Amino acid sequence: MQVEFRECDFFNLWIWLSFATVPSNLEQQYIDEVFSSWFFLGKLGGFNAENLQVQDTGLDISYMAYDQDRLGDSMLSVMHNMGEVEYQGCWARCWLDLGTSDALALDVLINTLEQFSREYVVIEKCLIGGENDDWPIPHNRRPEFFEQED
Repeated sequence: MQVEFRECDFFNLWIWLSFATVPSNLEQQYIDEVFSSWFFLGKLGGFNAENLQVQDTGLDISYMAYDQDRLGDSMLSVMHNMGEVEYQGCWARCWLDLGTSDALALDVLINTLEQFSREYVVIEKCLIGGENDDWPIPHNRRPEFFEQED
């Protein structure tokens, strides 16, 4: 899976997936679950790089002393919103407001999509940010449910 970063705004981010073949309905449901699960963890503050105590400790975590104060003192790091995953031919896209979550969230998603591509549906490209000329995003760059009524 080729990963490419384009113009990125954490509060208004589109993620695009290009598949080798048109994903079936069941494969689309799997993709939807990947994004939904990832977003739910982000909504609950799971992608907080300020508190990576276990990761920072290394491989030997037996009897590790976990610092509860550090956990409580770290800045809130939550995702704010996610649109529905949309499909068009061999493409899928999803709009996100990543809020104050850290870039760690994107690493986790990329790692997940890479393994997903190996085991379920071949993803040729994962494009983070920007837009595709052949599938325009709404004029205000957000899904329709965020458009303000006149």
